[in-house]
Amino acid sequence: MGLKAGIVGLPNVGKSTLFNAVSTSAKAQASNYRFCTIDPNVGLVDVPDHRLAKLAELVIPDRIVPTQIEIVDIAGLVRGASKGEGLGNKFLGNIREVDAIIHVIRCFEDENVLREEGAINPVSDKEIIDTELQLKDLESVEKKISRTEKMARTDPKMKAELDVLLRCKAHLEQGKSIRGLDLAKEERAAIADLFLLTEKPVLYVANVDEASMHTGNKYSEALKASVANENAQVIVMNNSIEAQIAEMEDPGDRALFMEEYKMTEPALNRLIRSTYKLLNLYTYFTAGVQEVRAWTIHEGWKAPQAASVIHTDFEKGFIKAEVIGYDDYIQYGSESAARDAGKLRIEGKEYIVKDGDVMHFRFNV
Repeated sequence: MGLKAGIVGLPNVGKSTLFNAVSTSAKAQASNYRFCTIDPNVGLVDVPDHRLAKLAELVIPDRIVPTQIEIVDIAGLVRGASKGEGLGNKFLGNIREVDAIIHVIRCFEDENVLREEGAINPVSDKEIIDTELQLKDLESVEKKISRTEKMARTDPKMKAELDVLLRCKAHLEQGKSIRGLDLAKEERAAIADLFLLTEKPVLYVANVDEASMHTGNKYSEALKASVANENAQVIVMNNSIEAQIAEMEDPGDRALFMEEYKMTEPALNRLIRSTYKLLNLYTYFTAGVQEVRAWTIHEGWKAPQAASVIHTDFEKGFIKAEVIGYDDYIQYGSESAARDAGKLRIEGKEYIVKDGDVMHFRFNV
């Protein structure tokens, strides 16, 4: 589906280190100097899903194919980015292209890691990024207001659009992000063409020291308190440890390393699953001897739309879908056993796909 999540934050907070840990297809240069990342690094990330492995145990396919999200490592923003400071226009343009934001915030002390903003202050760091994104959005909204005002005098539709734009302007001027503005679906259409930065959903990563990776610290707690009204999630992790785990190719070595740090799984797994959920994504599966595969769709998609992610012809020529719920598939152990037990359903074009459905599509082109 081409979905992207962008990693953002101030310089030297651990963005590229996090990217190196999550990416399965690229490694970003992580260095202790400003603007180490200029062009965004892009990598594909497998979405951890225990259900995929469970289905594979039953089917024993030739290959297993997880679903993926594209992660973009965007260079560190600085104060004044909205006015072009630190190549700000370029970096803000990179953010405009992603579907969700992973905001990395420094929550550790280390005199060897450069910091331009004085003492460690995660709340202030968050506000710097928020302000720059809000200022850029305000600029975009004001430009559209100037284009819309004249037409709104005679066109009721443009008048309604102008009203939405003015609400957005007032909201941004109060230092608030558009994602927190209560706009109806039809109202959001008025700003859809602006691809506003502060409308994108955000997940915060509190990058802590090793001693705080399980419990958090005063900095991560301050961050959590500051976003309590945003309905946002904060993932506490040590990016350096996660990068070390990701570099280990031997599963035994990885297990021993995690055991030493009292980890049941990499924190990255939580981060990736949370990002997936942040984008309101569902997974359905196809299961056969050639492959067991996970497919990404949006929550609420109907069966023909879900079929289109395999091939557009599947949607065009959709006839029906054979569906087995994941729990039923696991309980009965195979497609044939689930069918014999009456758990295989035939669904039509109006069926809304559920997370975890195991599906087979019938189509004609």
